[in-house]
Amino acid sequence: MSIADDPDRAPARSHLYAMGWSEEDMRRPVVGIASTWTGTMPCNLTHRELAAHVAEGVRAAGGTPMEFNTIAVSDNLTMHTPGMRTSLVSREVIADSIELMGRAHGFDALVVIVGCDKTVPAGIMALARLDVPSVVLYSGTMMPGRWRGRDVTIQDMWEALGERAVGRLDQAELDDLARHACPGAGTCAAQYTANTMGGVADFLGLAPFGVGDIPAVAEEKNAAARRIGEIAMEALARDARPSRVLTEDALHNAIVSVAAMGGSTNAVLHLLAIAREAGLSLRIDEIGEVCRQVPIITGLKPSGGEHTALDLWRAGGTSLVVRRLLEAGLLRENVTLVDGRTLAEVAADAQETPGQQVVASVAEPFKPRGALAILRGSLAPDGCVLKLGGKDDFRHEGPAKVFDSEKDCYVAIQDGRIVPGDVIVLRYEGPAGGPGMQEMLSITGPLVGRGLGSSVALVTDGRFSGVSHGRVVGHVAPEAYHGGPIALVRDGDTIVIDSAAATIELVVPEEELELRRASWQRPEREVERGVLTKYMATVGSASDGAVTA
Repeated sequence: MSIADDPDRAPARSHLYAMGWSEEDMRRPVVGIASTWTGTMPCNLTHRELAAHVAEGVRAAGGTPMEFNTIAVSDNLTMHTPGMRTSLVSREVIADSIELMGRAHGFDALVVIVGCDKTVPAGIMALARLDVPSVVLYSGTMMPGRWRGRDVTIQDMWEALGERAVGRLDQAELDDLARHACPGAGTCAAQYTANTMGGVADFLGLAPFGVGDIPAVAEEKNAAARRIGEIAMEALARDARPSRVLTEDALHNAIVSVAAMGGSTNAVLHLLAIAREAGLSLRIDEIGEVCRQVPIITGLKPSGGEHTALDLWRAGGTSLVVRRLLEAGLLRENVTLVDGRTLAEVAADAQETPGQQVVASVAEPFKPRGALAILRGSLAPDGCVLKLGGKDDFRHEGPAKVFDSEKDCYVAIQDGRIVPGDVIVLRYEGPAGGPGMQEMLSITGPLVGRGLGSSVALVTDGRFSGVSHGRVVGHVAPEAYHGGPIALVRDGDTIVIDSAAATIELVVPEEELELRRASWQRPEREVERGVLTKYMATVGSASDGAVTA
C-alpha cells in the first residue's frame, strides 16, 4: 500500500503536500538522490546541479525523486593541518548518514552522487548495506590547469613546495602556479584517489561506464546525469540490487582496474571496506597478487605517465580500458552492470580516438606492473602498501630517521636534514593513533620537489594522497599506537625494503626488540571528546580497511 492510500499515514501526507507533492507523486516509486555537495572544495561543487538533472530523469521515467545531501571533507584544504585527521573518518560518517536516510525513508531506489576521495567508497558502502536498486554517479574530474605552457594539477602545487625550499622557485612563482593549477570545479585532475575510485565504481558495476569519465564542467555531464535518473528506474524494474552486482568477480575486476590504471594506495583501504560491507572475502595480499600480474596500461599522472583524466576521456575513457583488459583476458565477464550491458558490450561501444596515446595494450604497457605492492615482514607483520608507481622493482637499505609527528618530519625535510639513503619512519599516524590516518602529501611532495623522491624511502602507519609518489610505504600494520613493531624503531636502525621479494624488514635482533617492547608506553593523544574519540575506540586495522565496528 502506498503512502497515498494508507489511512494511517495522513499525518505523513500532510508534510509531503507541504513540499508540493501530489497524490500521484506519492503513488510512484520514490528514488532517493544522495548528494555529497559541499561548498568547501571544488571537487563536489556541481552536485546540486547534477542532482536536479538526475531528478528530471527520475520523473521522466515515472518515479518521484527525493533529494538529500551529506558531508564531504576536502583533503587538499585540510592537508598539513589538524583537520586532515577527519578525512578518513568522514568515509564512515558519510556511509552511515546515507544508510540512515535510506532506512528512515524507505526509498525504492537510490542514486548516490559522489566526487572527492572518501565520498565514492562511502556511497558504495552505504548502498551495500541498504541493498535497494542503486546507481552511482561520479561527478567528474577537474580540467587540468595551464602554466608555463604545460598542463598542471594539484600534484605540481605540493611538489613546488620542495622546489621553493631548494631555490628552484620563489614565492611569487609558487603563488602564480597556485592561481593556475586548479581552473574550476571537479576532482583532482589525474589518477589520484578520486578518479581511481570513480573507475572502481564503474568496474564494480554500480556506475555506468562512460558517465564518470565526463569532466565535471563539460556540457555533456548534465545530460548524462539525467540519464542516470532513468537508469535508476530501469534498475528498479530489473531489481538490480547491489547484492546482485557486488560479487567476487566484480571485486576482482575493480582491483584489476586499480592496477591497470596506476591507481591510488587509498584504493586498498576502500576495496577492503567495500568487500566487508558486501559480505565478500578479500585479503590485502590478494590485492598485491593482482597488482603484480597486471601492468599499467594508461599513461596517467602520477604512476603511468604525464597525461590527465581529461586526456583519458578524450582518448576513449574507461570503456577503452575495458576493451584492452578483455582482449588480454584479465577481466571476469560473469558480472552484472547496473545499466544492463555486459562488459563485452561496453568494450564494443568504446570510441577510441584515432592516434590516441593514453591507453596502451597489455602487450605493450606503459609500465610492466601495477602501481601497488603489498609487503610483509618484521616491520609490518600484518602487511603494508608500497606505492611502486609502475617503477621497476627495487631494494632500499638504509638508516631510520624516526618522527612521531608529521610536523616534525616536514621541518626536518625543509631544513635539509634528510639525505639520500635515509628511511624516514613517520609513526603514530595510523587509524587509531592519528587518529584518522592522515595523508602524507606534505611529506612526499617536498621530498620529490627537493629531488629525493627516488633516493629516500618513507615508511608510515599513515596513508598517502593519490598525488604522492616516490619510494613510499604506508598502512603499516599493526600501527604504532597499538604497539606494532614500527613503534619500536629507533634512529639509525637499518630497514630493508625489497619490492621484488615483497618484504620490509627491521634489522634489529629480536632480543633487543623485546627489551624495547617491555619499556614502550602508548603515547597520550590529545583529542577532544566527540567523533574522533569514538573513531579511536572503534576503528580497526588498516590491513582490514580501517572500518569501524
